[in-house]
Amino acid sequence: MSAVGKLYFCAKPAIASLASILSNPIEYLKGVGPLRADLLKKELGIFTFGQLLDHFPYRYVDKTTLRTVADILPGSEPVLLSGIVTDIEVSGDKRARRMTAQLRDRSGAVELVWFQGISWVQRSLVPGGSYLAYGRPSFFMGHAQLTHPELEPLQDEGSEPRAFMEPVYPATEKLKARGLTGRSLGKLTQALLGMISEKDIPEILPAVILQEMGLPSRWQAYVDIHFPSSLEARHRAAERLKFEELFVAQLRLGMLRSARHRHSRGLVFQQVGDLFNGFYAHHLPFALTGAQKRVLREIRRDTGGGRQMNRLLQGDVGSGKTMVALLAMLLAADNGFQSCLMAPTEILSQQHLASLTGLLKGLPVQVELLTGSTKAAERRRILAAAADGSLQILIGTHALIEQQVRFAKLGLAIVDEQHRFGVAQRARLWEKSEDTPHVLVMTATPIPRTLAMTAYGDLDYSVMDELPPGRKPIVTVHRIEDRRPQVMEFIREEIAQGRQAYIIFPLIEESDKVDYENLMRGYENVKAWFPEPKYWISMVHGRMKPAQKEENMRRFVANEAQIMVSTTVIEVGVNVPNATVMCIESAEKFGLSQLHQLRGRVGRGSEKSWCILLTSNKVSREAKERLQVLCTTSDGFVVAERDLELRGPGDIEGTRQSGALQFRLADILADRPLLERARDWATQLLDTDPGLTHAAHETLRRYLQAAGAGNAWSRIS
Repeated sequence: MSAVGKLYFCAKPAIASLASILSNPIEYLKGVGPLRADLLKKELGIFTFGQLLDHFPYRYVDKTTLRTVADILPGSEPVLLSGIVTDIEVSGDKRARRMTAQLRDRSGAVELVWFQGISWVQRSLVPGGSYLAYGRPSFFMGHAQLTHPELEPLQDEGSEPRAFMEPVYPATEKLKARGLTGRSLGKLTQALLGMISEKDIPEILPAVILQEMGLPSRWQAYVDIHFPSSLEARHRAAERLKFEELFVAQLRLGMLRSARHRHSRGLVFQQVGDLFNGFYAHHLPFALTGAQKRVLREIRRDTGGGRQMNRLLQGDVGSGKTMVALLAMLLAADNGFQSCLMAPTEILSQQHLASLTGLLKGLPVQVELLTGSTKAAERRRILAAAADGSLQILIGTHALIEQQVRFAKLGLAIVDEQHRFGVAQRARLWEKSEDTPHVLVMTATPIPRTLAMTAYGDLDYSVMDELPPGRKPIVTVHRIEDRRPQVMEFIREEIAQGRQAYIIFPLIEESDKVDYENLMRGYENVKAWFPEPKYWISMVHGRMKPAQKEENMRRFVANEAQIMVSTTVIEVGVNVPNATVMCIESAEKFGLSQLHQLRGRVGRGSEKSWCILLTSNKVSREAKERLQVLCTTSDGFVVAERDLELRGPGDIEGTRQSGALQFRLADILADRPLLERARDWATQLLDTDPGLTHAAHETLRRYLQAAGAGNAWSRIS
């Protein structure tokens, strides 16, 4: 009670049952009623007492230090004063009324001034009454005054007033119009806290964690997050509740991962056979990196251990994920199983087909491609081969998850650029065979460790952080529009040496028509700099028919066109080792990870490559910061961390749809040390009590059950 103070609490009988109090509908709280309850539900999503308790203040007004009138100086911060109100006067007419009063303490008097709400203030003020006054002081004609101060009557005259931190709650304009201001929400929360006691907010964290981390109890944390007695009390309460959010999230993810490891029966790849060994010994075009070997060992352990693999493989552009995928599919084929590789675009799936068939030349492995544009007769042949088991590897787009696609013995399902597919789309891969296949999901969009620990914490997790030998770093530079002639001349010089270049235009409008017109204007400008027949330009964009897109891409891959003009459709999947220049128009309009992905389209051969970020002469500070990151590092994981810092987790493309990032207080960036501690504690707890069956963990187990453990989408990625 002392932590909150008399200004907030009025004693009321505690109601013992958690269910009967915190699950009560919000309209039953005194001061709410049906109309206000409807607004709270619509505007803030507050349906119950417990949800009001979880609506935390977003800032606090520091009223912990009482000042005297003599302390007030010009330029002073807001002050909290205690004194007697006297000399109440109202002057002026209806159009320009003014009310004044004097607040006197032992050191002097300060004038209180109101220009609005005068009638209400006049009715509520008691001449000679003791009040707390809070406001920002100003000076008029040499005298200190507080304009529209906050006033709080002191209940016990003559007693020393109690100072406090006043919470300020988020509220919307509609709520304020109905009298539910941030301050009103505070009074409702005050009333609710007065109705409950510590047994209504039972402790869920193990005692050893509270002791070793020095955290307050759950009850005390809720009291202090709403009505702290000091900044220190508020900080400790916030740390406790943030840790609880992160710990519970990590515990859920850990329990999902642990349950999958214990209960998901998987196909067993018992042997490393002739296909794998023959390819490794005679067809491997380059020595594997240490990271590739490590990931292959992890896949081998997963697929040979009798449990279903569900592994996320992330690696920077060019780190060799496709080679790992091929070796994993050969491992499946050695054990009599089929594999499928699903890619988000036809271009990428065709690239995979060309790459894999080239690598597998001379080996008895049948590889086919199934896309939306596959002809009917060819489609029937491929579907029959998949169904009778004669087809070992099927590559495709969303066409792979169509209902008519069936496999005789699907053992491995690989999803490339997995963030491009919806969760339900990926899940449909499970239906393609009687036995549950092993799943490997790959992304070339590096995921920061903080995101990986939260959004993907239930998956087994592999990182490829090495590039194959011989890959030269890409030089990235920022050039403004005034330097366009020099940029175009540099591209000419590269083409004169037999190289090729990309010129990328952004999709910046919601209208496909406007984007198409922007691209066509850019295409005409490029043609003006590079006229035919000396130069040949190929163009690819989203509105183009698949056959035409494929032909234009083929021309560029075959070096029949020196320049590729495109939108971000070539962000992933295009492999042209001869291309050495990536020029990105209006680069300030791209996200950081997208710029990094586009940059990864060059630097794939043995020649030095360049990425030119071309912008208008004036760009925002945020855009300059993004471009500077690209120019100073080529490490995709560093880029991803900076992207997360600049944009926040809610904006990062590819984050999971599981709600793993939806925290009320915790911030996975600012609270990363707390996140890591929460993960460590959750891991320790599950190592000793994976089912939370110990008596000491009963409350925690019941809390998790009541809150719900989420859905089963995590099992597909």
